[in-house]
Amino acid sequence: MAEIYLPTLHAFVMDNIFTGSLGLLRFRVAPTIVMESQKEVNLAESSMTAEYWHGPYCYEKSTMEGKRTFPLSEAGLADMKAWLEAQV
Repeated sequence: MAEIYLPTLHAFVMDNIFTGSLGLLRFRVAPTIVMESQKEVNLAESSMTAEYWHGPYCYEKSTMEGKRTFPLSEAGLADMKAWLEAQV
């Protein structure tokens, strides 16, 4: 089975949204960043929310089939990848 590609944790820490696909599965991951100070991210309180749908259309034109929030951590990233791959 092919694997879903997700960027490194640093991409989400920098408050970047990521969209991807595998076959007809489409997904979007958006971080929620909580700052400790002007320059430091509070990883313990920050999170990533993943949504998925199946079909040829973009996020804005589709109905979401599932949504789940994960901690902003390497373990959270691995759990998100496994959850998304289970939706294929």
